[in-house]
Amino acid sequence: MSDSKNAFDLSLDHLFVAEDAIPEQFRIEEIHQREYLVDGKMKPWSGPVHEVYSPIYTKTDSGLKQKLIGSYPLCTETEAQECLDAAVLAYKDGRGEWPTMSVSERIHHVEQFTGKMIAKKDVVVKLIMWEIGKSYADSVKEFDRTVEYIYATIDSLKNLDRDSSTFEIVDGIAAQVRRSPLGVVLCMGPYNYPLNETFTTLIPALIMGNTILFKPPKFGTLLHYPLQEAFLESFPKGVVNLLYGRGNVIIPGLMQSGKINVLTLIGSSKVANELKKLHPKVNRLRAVLGLDAKNAAIITCKADIPLAVKEVLTGSLSFNGQRCTALKIVWAHRDIVDEFLEQFSKAVSELKYGLPWETGVSLTPLPEPDKVNYLNDCIKDAEANGAKIVNENGGKSVASFYYPAVVYPVNSKMRLYHEEQFGPIVPVVPFDDLEETIQYLIDAKYGQQVSIFTTDADELSALIDPLVNQVSRLNVNTQSQRGPDNFPFTGRKDSAEGTLSVSDAIRSFSIRSLVAFKMNESNKKLINEVVNEDKSNFLSTKFIF
Repeated sequence: MSDSKNAFDLSLDHLFVAEDAIPEQFRIEEIHQREYLVDGKMKPWSGPVHEVYSPIYTKTDSGLKQKLIGSYPLCTETEAQECLDAAVLAYKDGRGEWPTMSVSERIHHVEQFTGKMIAKKDVVVKLIMWEIGKSYADSVKEFDRTVEYIYATIDSLKNLDRDSSTFEIVDGIAAQVRRSPLGVVLCMGPYNYPLNETFTTLIPALIMGNTILFKPPKFGTLLHYPLQEAFLESFPKGVVNLLYGRGNVIIPGLMQSGKINVLTLIGSSKVANELKKLHPKVNRLRAVLGLDAKNAAIITCKADIPLAVKEVLTGSLSFNGQRCTALKIVWAHRDIVDEFLEQFSKAVSELKYGLPWETGVSLTPLPEPDKVNYLNDCIKDAEANGAKIVNENGGKSVASFYYPAVVYPVNSKMRLYHEEQFGPIVPVVPFDDLEETIQYLIDAKYGQQVSIFTTDADELSALIDPLVNQVSRLNVNTQSQRGPDNFPFTGRKDSAEGTLSVSDAIRSFSIRSLVAFKMNESNKKLINEVVNEDKSNFLSTKFIF
């Protein structure tokens, strides 16, 4: 065991490589952004900038050095206000070119953007990898999934519009019911899926006729720069505007203006609560939020242990556990917990760790600068309250890389029991009675998902009925996850507000509006004239193919 540990420590010492050892196809040129999209033009920036350092270090003669990959503008409240003014003007109280445009025309613009986006795939994928440390394979997957999501959104909107192209007649009153935009949308995405999860809100908001203020996430910022030209060339002036700067500097004033109609944020519930409170007209603000989660796995005494190990492994450690949908606490029945821990620890040891471009790599460096210290503090707290790391080499680190730690037995005195660790620590809690797991989820602040592992129908049914009223998705013998994207993605308590999926998202960023009239001869003649002569983009019986 000593030799094994020494070999592991040696491998950590050689995890990061010299610049010239990086495969040429994965090397990156520094990108120093000195412009941003606002009001239909790329505005030059000569003010202060934020330097972007990759979580990937390089080995030098003087030790490990964090790789500088570029910089972007650090704008102020003045520039943020300029972006807001542009979005407000483009919306023009619902009379602007974009909100009054026909659905088919807006779809055409989004299709045009998507084509231009695809042309930037290589540089965007490389930036995802370098900015947040995501494996190259997963970075490619994120890009491709985003494109698929855009096309699925287009198809869903076409179906919705087809269903809305007819008139309903009830009690002598006819009406055409369609969906109309809400106004100016402030869109803020997360760093763990800086392209995909950002675009799962931005694209539906955009295609429904809203105008956009888009603040890229704190990590995964530069990757949006290559797409700004596509936004510029694909949409009318002022429809998409990019916000750069410190969120606590530029966002409060935007909310206080009262001119933001929709806040969409995937991130912290604390931040979302603070921002909503700043808005002076809360009844005019719609929030579409994907927030914190502490998703639990419940492994009963009648579970298929190898299956549970396989699913919990990917569920808890995919992208180093940095997913809101990750399994962040594992409840294992006392009768099988030892067997589970033994098999699970072995499975963790078989995960490949290394740098993002390595084939088959699962564990990579972490983008948050203080993350390793935070994870170490969580471990110290757990150890002080009676737990220990049970997997070999668990919790070892070098620079930004942290090897997964399986921690057992976790109890309610520990931070890992309550906090969303958002990293490669797997807390395991033993239990004797299923009621303990139910009560945990009742008392929890969050209510996104739970995964249940059992082969017994009675056990399963005893958990389903109470837990579907605590979380929004219950997974049977599988990890927690967002997809498929056609399924609703939401949460209870402090985990979400609003629902996202391909079809739900376009509804979240719009409202039902209708044109109604009494069925008399003069009205029928009037409406027929409007429809037959294509006088209105809203009131129309055109069928989108």
